[in-house]
Amino acid sequence: MVVKIEQIKEAGLTLDEPIAPGLLKEALEGQGSGAETGFQATAPSTLHATLRKVSGGVLLNGNFTVHVGAPCKRCLTDVKLDLPVSFTINLVPESLARGDDFKDDDEKVMEKKERTQGESGGTFELDGTDEQVFDGKTIDLDPIVREQVLLALPMSAVCREDCQGLCSQCGQNLNEKKCGCEPKVVDPRLSPLKNIKLN
Repeated sequence: MVVKIEQIKEAGLTLDEPIAPGLLKEALEGQGSGAETGFQATAPSTLHATLRKVSGGVLLNGNFTVHVGAPCKRCLTDVKLDLPVSFTINLVPESLARGDDFKDDDEKVMEKKERTQGESGGTFELDGTDEQVFDGKTIDLDPIVREQVLLALPMSAVCREDCQGLCSQCGQNLNEKKCGCEPKVVDPRLSPLKNIKLN
């Protein structure tokens, strides 16, 4: 999804665009980063975004829900999650970002104050947003969506908080029924460790 800067009129630009299944698959399989997440997309997602020109850059507000599935980390049953994603990013043209390299700290502070004065909606200030650099002509939303998908993912999925997992001896799913396996016999030399209380 690429937006040309001339498409953003005075009133802003509103987008409701489907997120390409290939983009979700690429993000979840870790293509490019080499780190597979263990999650798969289970349903299509739609990006709802508004872009508004502010102080030489573009303010991007976006939200979508990513629908993913993964095996439960305790019992391995399939888990489906609907993860809401919401973000605000201040996109700064390269020309403005490069100009900062040649300014001293006082000039940067004054310029930032000038940019945020009159450019806030109610109590919202640009200081509170993430900043990203773009080429000044086009905004590629795909890398932004990919990053937001990865930030929304939990470390692991569980089917429920009180999931009892699998029996370590026979592999029975203990959520479905007790297996009757004898508890593992503890080495008598380690039995004093059972008395240790952890806070």
